[in-house]
Amino acid sequence: MTLSSFIVRNAFRNKRRSLLTMVSISFSLLLLTLMICIWRSFYVDQVAPEASRRAIIRDRVSLAFFLPAYYRDKIRSVPGVVAVAPMTWFAGRYIDDRPQHFFAQLATDPDEYLKVASDKIVPPDQLLAWQRDRAGALVDVTLANKYGWKIGDRITLQGTIFPADLNLTIRAIYHRDPPQNALYFNAKYLEESVGWFKGQAGWYSAQIDSADDVARASKEIDDMFRNSPLQTKTESEKAFQLGFVASLGNVKAFILGICGAVVFAILLVSGNTMAMSVRNRTREVAVLKTLGFTSRSVLSIFVGESIALSVVGGALGVVAAVPLIWLLTRQFIALGVPLAMKVTGPTAALSLAVALTLGLVSGYLPAYNASRMNIVEGLRHIG
Repeated sequence: MTLSSFIVRNAFRNKRRSLLTMVSISFSLLLLTLMICIWRSFYVDQVAPEASRRAIIRDRVSLAFFLPAYYRDKIRSVPGVVAVAPMTWFAGRYIDDRPQHFFAQLATDPDEYLKVASDKIVPPDQLLAWQRDRAGALVDVTLANKYGWKIGDRITLQGTIFPADLNLTIRAIYHRDPPQNALYFNAKYLEESVGWFKGQAGWYSAQIDSADDVARASKEIDDMFRNSPLQTKTESEKAFQLGFVASLGNVKAFILGICGAVVFAILLVSGNTMAMSVRNRTREVAVLKTLGFTSRSVLSIFVGESIALSVVGGALGVVAAVPLIWLLTRQFIALGVPLAMKVTGPTAALSLAVALTLGLVSGYLPAYNASRMNIVEGLRHIG
């Protein structure tokens, strides 16, 4: 029997304790992998080339304040701006208030919107039908499949922010990767339904000629409205989405807090398990030394057992994180935030590296004490 097979056999000798330890480590590593994926998606991963050329112009103070319609032509006059579309969050009720029936509903200009959102694929005949129907709607294919919507179907959105119910006809269905779970309709229809809203927009989405020009164009737009009653804040689309998510709370502190708690929990679980294992096997350690096992061999055996339990538990946690990440991505998409989160190779490797390191750290001290155990005292031990 080799030393490695001896370590594996001992690590899983007490099956109940080993199983409970691995379940604890698996759950902790699942949370850690989840937090790493969210962090990468928010702060590390690059957006698609089309999205990197989009800028969002909103009121400097809050999204709750609308911008005047004449801002649109002024924004379009800035060098590098290719197209500008008004966007307004409608937040209507569909069927009922249950979360599963929530999806993004936005009023825009059908004639110019797809020049800004060029990553949405729409059949030409359906696009033309949407542009011609003032009460037409453009919907994501995932959303259409969820409700079984087809071209020509009629739906009603009950206003919650705006005092109006909109009767819309599905005129076009778009494809996008990742999906967006959103519905778009003509802003003029909203203006006709809500008189006081005429001549306004929630924010503007602008397409810039190149990603390198987004920062320069954003500054020029904000400078142009600096002395206006309603000043603007222009930022990249990803920054805008991060701001929307940050409105839910301090996301960075939340993620770091969870990661720290997870690492500490793994350390406690592994350390406690190894300490109990060494205490219960005091006489066994003495026997091993009597048979000729050196202190280094004993140290290697117990550290190896700790690492084996941590890595196996960590691997199970990483595997379990894959479907959970998929479900979480669907939730962000339902909020209109098209994140493409997934467990990548580097993310899995980082999680397993954390499990390996913590297995090493938590197992070293009990293993070190076992390696220095006196043979006579060990054989006298009654445990």
